Amino acid sequence: MTNKLLYISIATLMVACGTPDKKAELEKLKKQKSELESKITSLEEEVKKTDTTAVKEKTIEVVANPIQPEIFKTYIEVQGRIDADENVSLSTQMPGTITQINVKVGDQVTKGQELALTEARSIQQQISDVQTNLDLAKQVYDRQKNLWDQKIGTEIQYLQAKTNKESLEKKLSTLQEQLRMSKIVSPIDGTVDAVNIKLGQMVAPGLPAITVINFSNLKVKADVAESYAARIKKGNEVLVLFPDMKDSMLAKINYSSRAINTLSRTFGVEVLLDNSKEYHPNMVAKLKINDFQSPTPEIVLPVKFIQRGTTETYVYVAENNKVVKKVITTGKEYNGLAEVTNGLKAGDLLITAGYDLVNEGDAITLKK
Repeated sequence: MTNKLLYISIATLMVACGTPDKKAELEKLKKQKSELESKITSLEEEVKKTDTTAVKEKTIEVVANPIQPEIFKTYIEVQGRIDADENVSLSTQMPGTITQINVKVGDQVTKGQELALTEARSIQQQISDVQTNLDLAKQVYDRQKNLWDQKIGTEIQYLQAKTNKESLEKKLSTLQEQLRMSKIVSPIDGTVDAVNIKLGQMVAPGLPAITVINFSNLKVKADVAESYAARIKKGNEVLVLFPDMKDSMLAKINYSSRAINTLSRTFGVEVLLDNSKEYHPNMVAKLKINDFQSPTPEIVLPVKFIQRGTTETYVYVAENNKVVKKVITTGKEYNGLAEVTNGLKAGDLLITAGYDLVNEGDAITLKK
């Protein structure tokens, strides 16, 4: 029992004597560790400043372009056709046989010009007979009037002469109108576009005989959905495209109808064409009508560069070789472009290549 107590006392003494040494050693090691960590951090900072290869490995190459304000425009696209205000298909006003054709396709004609004639010899003979009788009736009337003015003769004789003369004048006028109706006359200045008759052919009213078009007065007509009625007005700028001619022209809306078609729920617009080129009636034309234009230049960005989160819309810009997220407010969008009403200013470097590879705060280098 005594020996056991002795052993316990010796062990307790040894533990008590060894504890201070281990604590001191632990404190010494902790101090050394802190000094080493401080040196490592310091050396890492120095390496970052001097080792350019290490920086390059951690940066991302991007392309950034300065933002320049511009006028933002939106367009409404519709399909139309070329039409001529003066496009007439002529026919005879009386049935008959074609005896003379005075024009051919492509001829320039003037208003009132005779284009073709039908058989009218019987009418001409009647006109000749009536004209002879009318000449006699005029002489008789003049003499009776002269006598009547001198109070010679009876009033009945004077009135009979007057009535006979006036009756023959009306008959002559009727025959002359019939003769006029036997002719095909151009009502406009223009170009003969079609001749659908031949000599000796029987014609009748209503059957197309000759077509005359005034090509100097062409326009483009189109029908626009009524939902755009408040946005399209006379004077709006419009780009007219001619797919078949691979050509285009810039013009303005000359006319915009205020009446809505009850069947198609559309309204008509017209654009006048110039005479600089040979346009063809009924040719297809596409209209891009400018329905909105910003009053002053503003920031306009391609939609693909704009990123949308759950609560914000933003883009990435480059500042001091770092990626900076700019929260923006957008307005109208058209044809892949969007107007930015808030969040950016002219000169900001928008990241346009590599924007999908970076995050806010990333170090970047700009490609030239």
